[in-house]
Amino acid sequence: MAWIFLFLAGLLEVVWAFLMKMSDGFSRPWPTIGTLAFMIVSFGLLSLAMKSLPLGTAYVIWTGIGAVGAFVVGIAVLGEPVTPMRVIGAVLIVSGLIVLKLASSQ
Repeated sequence: MAWIFLFLAGLLEVVWAFLMKMSDGFSRPWPTIGTLAFMIVSFGLLSLAMKSLPLGTAYVIWTGIGAVGAFVVGIAVLGEPVTPMRVIGAVLIVSGLIVLKLASSQ
């Protein structure tokens, strides 16, 4: 169950990061409120996952899901550029997440 909590926490990190961007520096009330609400839920799920997962593994996977998810949302929704270096960076993050998941299964 911890891995499910961690995955959901990572997805919600993507949501709050996107809403933070939409809040325009916390100057727009609804995206700001959404940012804070999704942050609370994301952190709550992360804390549940950390009850049984190692700190380093849980935190790195949470931030990795958030980073790669935000990268994809930036490209797909916000029209951010797709460059070879950015794609390589995202692939390296995903590779690291896979290695950490495999290492924690042992």
